[in-house]
Amino acid sequence: MDADTQPRLYLDDLKPGMRFTTDKVQVTAETIKTFARQYDPQPFHLDEAAAEDSLFGGLAASGWHTASLSMRLMVTSGIPFAGGMIGAGVELQWPAPTRPGDELHVVMEIQDIIPSRSKPDRGIVLLENRTLNQHDEAVQIMHAKVVAFRRPAQAE
Repeated sequence: MDADTQPRLYLDDLKPGMRFTTDKVQVTAETIKTFARQYDPQPFHLDEAAAEDSLFGGLAASGWHTASLSMRLMVTSGIPFAGGMIGAGVELQWPAPTRPGDELHVVMEIQDIIPSRSKPDRGIVLLENRTLNQHDEAVQIMHAKVVAFRRPAQAE
């Protein structure tokens, strides 16, 4: 079911411990270089030979490229938040590099739900999002705060 046809979830539908797994995306050397040329033009993201002599020991995607791919996966096939995936804060870690040939997916787990005291129509969902490669190795760990809305009251 694609993001446009699946049911939207409200704060009231969510519970700590719920897990969602996204679709997958393939990473290529060309997509790594294209992103790097535009947003993070460092030699270890642009050139295989230069990357061999770097800390990475080979071509590696920018962490921001991994974050962008993860965000797309979360929005298009992750938790279908009613009102969209509205971030209120994030902490990122990149424990391993994303490499050409990697196939990434994201496992999203609800850690906690905090209803707003001042705005009763919403709350904050605390998520742990793990971007994993085809070997189930984490290439990104994101702890996120996402705004989620309560189901609108039905007209009587």
